[in-house]
Amino acid sequence: MASGKLTDTTIRAAKPADKPFKLYDGDGLFLLVSPAGGKLWRLKYRHGGKEKGLAFGAYPAVSLKDARAKAAEARRLLAQGTDPAAARARAKTADTFAALAERWLADTAGSCKPVTAGKHRFLLSHLAPHLGHMAADEITAADVVRAVRSVHSRGDLRETAGRAYSLCSRIFRFAVVHGLAARNPAADVALRDLLPPKPVRNHAALTDPAAVGGLLRAIDGYQGVPVTRFAMQFAALTFVRPGELRHAEWTEFDGDTWRIPGHKMKVDAAHIVPLSRQALDVLDALRPLTGAGRYLFPCERTRERPMSENTVNAALRRLGYDKDTMTGHGFRAMASTLLHEQGFPPMVIERQLAHAERNKVAGAYNRADLLLERRRMMQAWADYLDGLRAGGLVVPIRRR
Repeated sequence: MASGKLTDTTIRAAKPADKPFKLYDGDGLFLLVSPAGGKLWRLKYRHGGKEKGLAFGAYPAVSLKDARAKAAEARRLLAQGTDPAAARARAKTADTFAALAERWLADTAGSCKPVTAGKHRFLLSHLAPHLGHMAADEITAADVVRAVRSVHSRGDLRETAGRAYSLCSRIFRFAVVHGLAARNPAADVALRDLLPPKPVRNHAALTDPAAVGGLLRAIDGYQGVPVTRFAMQFAALTFVRPGELRHAEWTEFDGDTWRIPGHKMKVDAAHIVPLSRQALDVLDALRPLTGAGRYLFPCERTRERPMSENTVNAALRRLGYDKDTMTGHGFRAMASTLLHEQGFPPMVIERQLAHAERNKVAGAYNRADLLLERRRMMQAWADYLDGLRAGGLVVPIRRR
């Protein structure tokens, strides 16, 4: 054991012994030499009547000059009444990904709905075991890859893993903008390279005319909640996406036209649904039940929210159609297949399905020009379904 101010020569000359020993620099700073040859900087101090210690790293990675600077900063905090060890712990916590995520959540709280914030916290709960404790500036692309792949490995949660990756990237972009991180490590890897390809799954749908007729008769005889029966009938007649159906509001209907706002559409553009006589009949029957509220098809428990996304699928299961036979989304595939078979122009069908127009210039011209054709097609489609429902010989909607 030695005392007095240290020098680099003294430190380099220190040889390990059978037991650890200390080389003191003064004011509580010393170098602990281990039997294995390690030379570790330590600071001994008292706070709140208790003796405590701080570790500053190993020599020569932390030089004598650096160790003295760290000790001086610790003494400055002590002079202010602050425990340097507690201050270090708080600083480490503030720099972690978990702390960064909390700051991002607080910053976005005013611009997202509570249900969305809940989804964000759910995704963060998957990332936290891998990234939460890590200093944000020390997280690498490899760390992000391990965290996201771990999510995917638990029950093949590809969708959840993809959303977790996107959220991680959003949080780091926020950190870069606000000077909380130097870069976004998630940007170094693309999601398509991170996870295996997503299997292509078509929504189950009935497309055989006789089977469709049986489905329509089963829906008419549905013994559950009447609003659910009307929802299935309306889905068959309009073949909109399930989300567009569930969120339909009475204020969107004007005579024989349903105008869906762009923010409700997958393609983020307003969409017009011409209504057949049969569709208007469904609305007339539904109006006494839900017409005084906001939604055509409200939740059973509260009229302030739309019908659950599982309601139609659950009703189809009650009717005997499993998920591999028919789904709520399947009404779209059913209409698309049969309308194509009946010879309607693909452009008219695709426009009514509100599929994104690959040719944006053509899409701008087609949007208004095809409305008359779509009105004729929607009425012909409703008449065709009536024929299938009756179970008789069905004449094709139109010649090829």
